[in-house]
Amino acid sequence: MAQPIMAEGREALPVEALRVIESGELEQADAHEILIWTIKNFHPRLALSASFGGPEGMALLHMMHTIEKSARVFVIDTGRLPQETHDLIDRVRDRFDKAVEVVFPDTSHVQELVRERGMNLFYESRENRQLCCHTRKVVPLRKYLTNFDAYVTGLRRDQNANRRATRKIEVDRSNGGLIKVNPIADWSHEQVMAYIRANDVPISRLHAKGYPSVGCAPCSRAVRPDEHERAGRWWWENDDIKECGLHITTEEDGSGI
Repeated sequence: MAQPIMAEGREALPVEALRVIESGELEQADAHEILIWTIKNFHPRLALSASFGGPEGMALLHMMHTIEKSARVFVIDTGRLPQETHDLIDRVRDRFDKAVEVVFPDTSHVQELVRERGMNLFYESRENRQLCCHTRKVVPLRKYLTNFDAYVTGLRRDQNANRRATRKIEVDRSNGGLIKVNPIADWSHEQVMAYIRANDVPISRLHAKGYPSVGCAPCSRAVRPDEHERAGRWWWENDDIKECGLHITTEEDGSGI
């Protein structure tokens, strides 16, 4: 495997960790085993990326907390999150005595975007929506991740077509060559919710109102019983590979979408 491109300031990744990734030996391991390995190798230069709008991140937060109480978690506050998401962040702070690291986009970039294309530009075209996601989510994520050697996500292979090939441990070259860990890639939504119930994990109040996946308030809606769990995200777009850009591999100076 080629050596990952290291961002300035990032420490060289452990040789043993790279060997494990290359061999794929943990691809059949369960989520708890993967998190133990990840925390052992990368904490404290490791964090959970949680949107606080999906139960996956909350399940992983609980798992990581049981292994290492000082495990870090961050959320990107785009400036358009619903109140329920902010309430959940505070509930997590109280329940786990954890300092949730809130990441914000560059104010000047957001101001320029809104000035040029309007407050609700995302409804006008797919290009505009992608640009909004890029400015409010992708850019701040890339900047923030330069402080870490690895991060954990709640990606699942059955969430959409683009995620079907998600590995449990991989090198994220789009974000400077750090390790990206997806411990529940092979879980179903039902498995996630079973874990939530069994461990009394706090989740967004919007899930009970028909929102299985919550992003920015204007870009999320409740889904019908016969719809896919992510049908309420960017629902005005017709394709089944709807992404904000956080989990898309792109050319070095591309849009990230």
